[in-house]
Amino acid sequence: MSSLLYSVRVQLDDNLVQMQQGTMMRKVKSKNWKKQRYFMLQHDCMTVWYKSKMSGKAKSAFSVSDVETVREGHQSEVLQSLAEEFPAECCFTVVFHGRRSNLDLIAGSAEEAQCWIQGLRRLVETVINMDQKERLDQWICDWFLKADKDKDGRMNFKEVQYLLRMMNVDMNEDHAFQLFQMADKSETGTLEGEEFVLFYKALTQRDEVLELFQEYSEDGKKLTLMEFVDFLQQEQMEVGGTDELAMELIDRYEPSETGKARHILSTDGFLMYLCSPDGSIFNPEHRKIFQDMSQPLCHYFISSSHNTYLMEDQLRGQSSVEGYIRALKRGCRCLEVDCWDGPNGEPIVYHGYTFTSKIPFRDVVTTLEKYAFWVSDYPIILSIENHCSIEQQDIMAQLLKGILGEHLLIYTIDGLVPVQLPSPQELKGKIILKGKKIGYLEDSLNGYPNKMPEREEVIDEEGTEVEEEALRSEDKRKEKKGKQSLSKELSDCIIYCKSVPFCSFQHSCSHYKSYEMSSFTESKARKLIREAGNDFVRHNTWQLTRIFPSGLRTDSSNFNPQAMWNVGCQLVALNFQTAGRDMDLYDGLFSQNGRCGYVLKPSFMRDRETAFSPENPQSRGEGNPLSLVVKNFIHCGIQTGVMVLKKYKDRQGFNPQWGESFRFHVWVPELALLRFVVEDYDKASRNDFVGQYTLPLTSVKA
Repeated sequence: MSSLLYSVRVQLDDNLVQMQQGTMMRKVKSKNWKKQRYFMLQHDCMTVWYKSKMSGKAKSAFSVSDVETVREGHQSEVLQSLAEEFPAECCFTVVFHGRRSNLDLIAGSAEEAQCWIQGLRRLVETVINMDQKERLDQWICDWFLKADKDKDGRMNFKEVQYLLRMMNVDMNEDHAFQLFQMADKSETGTLEGEEFVLFYKALTQRDEVLELFQEYSEDGKKLTLMEFVDFLQQEQMEVGGTDELAMELIDRYEPSETGKARHILSTDGFLMYLCSPDGSIFNPEHRKIFQDMSQPLCHYFISSSHNTYLMEDQLRGQSSVEGYIRALKRGCRCLEVDCWDGPNGEPIVYHGYTFTSKIPFRDVVTTLEKYAFWVSDYPIILSIENHCSIEQQDIMAQLLKGILGEHLLIYTIDGLVPVQLPSPQELKGKIILKGKKIGYLEDSLNGYPNKMPEREEVIDEEGTEVEEEALRSEDKRKEKKGKQSLSKELSDCIIYCKSVPFCSFQHSCSHYKSYEMSSFTESKARKLIREAGNDFVRHNTWQLTRIFPSGLRTDSSNFNPQAMWNVGCQLVALNFQTAGRDMDLYDGLFSQNGRCGYVLKPSFMRDRETAFSPENPQSRGEGNPLSLVVKNFIHCGIQTGVMVLKKYKDRQGFNPQWGESFRFHVWVPELALLRFVVEDYDKASRNDFVGQYTLPLTSVKA
């Protein structure tokens, strides 16, 4: 099966040949857990098996398509802890997509390590460059390998049943056996190679797609160029240059060379087009930066993470620089660092008064310097939760300046007192500190640094929340609520994001500056939304606001961010390590504008005199609501707090159909998210989540 799909495309080199012969390496989970494993690249060049002994039968495996990157040397906490025992040239880390844990490995020699590093990188590059058909082939191959339990390259009906269970397909056994027999052209009682592909196509046949195809195809077998043009114009709403577009799409997705030459599209090509980015509901123009990036920072929603260093829960979870790497690779532009005095004279990062593990502040800053601008050039806000002594605060400032260099913003961009916040465009490539500051920015800009005291007593505005204190002992609560001193050297690094306590919207308007900002727990924010929604919207037109989860969320769960966006809060910080609806909404909002981490707020949320309030959507003041029709409904919610509708069907196999339509009236489409969810319905227990897709309503291709 696998050699059939990949022998032509992946040409073996010395590294791949050696990887196929197998290598004994150490798999490392901790300083004390280092075990020998035999790693072997399979003949498909897309799967790696590993087992405890060369002759052992029990195997684990991973697919190359699941690998994001390979890091050389001591680039994980575990490998760093072993730096004196094992040289960097023998160590590497396999990083996987999603939330799968990384794989830390130690080879027996630098040559063996380089063989696997270079070989895996080449294969990952191959996966990245796959076209739509190759990706589908890879997906089929991955499932085949998972279900082929005896690893003989064939699949009997028992293994097919196992495959269907893995894919969560509840199909009638007689029907499944009928499809199996139809695909078994060799009549051997097993499927291999193209037979399995045939079975897969029968299993996943999309009747609604075939109906649509036949509606535009005169003979029901192919779409001519003009028939495909009709489809693009009438169904996909493509306008202008559709003849050329149709030819490009046929050339891109039609698997048959004869079909390409004749400019016709088969059913396979039609399905590949529909499943591709070209056939996506998402507007391709929104995949790149298309918004005005020259407005003040407070005019944007900014992707923000809470307790970024945590990989798990808030009480006993692991702290890791990997949390920062993953957040940054998802486009996050506001990161949080909880800093405490370390035992060796340098600050450490962890969730205070808990059993979470600790990492050096130095490592966090080094990681930030390396990964800050891999995904986006727009500015990063580093939210400092400062619990350190004066001496270690000075160390923090020195590390930030020494490691980040010119990336760290320590002056206003023009040397003048800001009248309003600068724009993302003006702050490209810069890292901005958020935290406490002694005195006013104007004092240092006007050349009166001697007026400022060497230290100032400040109160941690986030620590005053009862919810944060509920988890800490009484004596620690008093210590937390007490006053702490602030280092002048660290204070001088705070420019555009000075933290100040919030009293009221009126007080902020009359006493605070545009470069000052306040933070709220989710419960405080919800209270303000209920009591003064319009005031909150107006406040966020000129000043930044950060919202963070309740301290009672010890499991690192999240709140629904939509309510906070509805009043224009820019820095809505979520626990990025926790999957679920709330992070789905988050990823949906920031999937637009090139995934750069900044999304421009609607015009009615940038006007200081705006009348808009989320409790009165018609206060948006722009005509009639948008009408949205959703067909073949699964489980779809318009996430504005208005409606969520659900439907289910019994035992419809791989591709269920509902044949229904629903119409939504959306008063504020600029803030709405469209979310499609698929669940495995269960009357007796909670439904199992299968998959979802969320996008901004304004990014729907019209």
